[in-house]
Amino acid sequence: MEKRHRIFIAINLPADIRKELFTYSEKWPELPAKWVGKENLHITLEFLGAVTDEELGDICITAKEVAERHGSFSLNISKVLYGPPKKMPPKLVWAEGEKSEELSTLRDDLEESLTEKIRFVPENRTFAPHITLARIDAWGFKSIEPEERPEINEGTDLFFTVESIEVMESAMKKAGVEYEIIESYQLND
Repeated sequence: MEKRHRIFIAINLPADIRKELFTYSEKWPELPAKWVGKENLHITLEFLGAVTDEELGDICITAKEVAERHGSFSLNISKVLYGPPKKMPPKLVWAEGEKSEELSTLRDDLEESLTEKIRFVPENRTFAPHITLARIDAWGFKSIEPEERPEINEGTDLFFTVESIEVMESAMKKAGVEYEIIESYQLND
């Protein structure tokens, strides 16, 4: 049986942004949630799921070609809140990135190019740039009286320059999920 890789394409965050976002893990200790490790904070552009070695090669070639067609751009992380919006109980605590034309164009190009090159069926939902900070235990959340649940809706002002995209692999380890960069591709300047 051929080995498969759980692959996604992401924007990794600079160390200072990861450090700042990780501080939220201490802010709501009563929240029944599993917080994401600082080193795993990222924005997923496309989740491709289980792919073969051959498909992984095609994904890397495609990501490189897409990166070469796009320039670096600024991204603002503007809020920390429950996500997805209007979902109750919420599934996540996430940091929301502001949508930009550059980000939308990059993601659309990536999705279109991947659809042409591999057997890839894009998710049929609107792209909301976000960084998962915590996964909420729904049962634990429901057991907290509604008026005692933490209100999570904070403005942030975290800017950084997106200079690359990464093809990443998600692997289950004893300590939890671990992400590894397979390839990194610089955006044009």
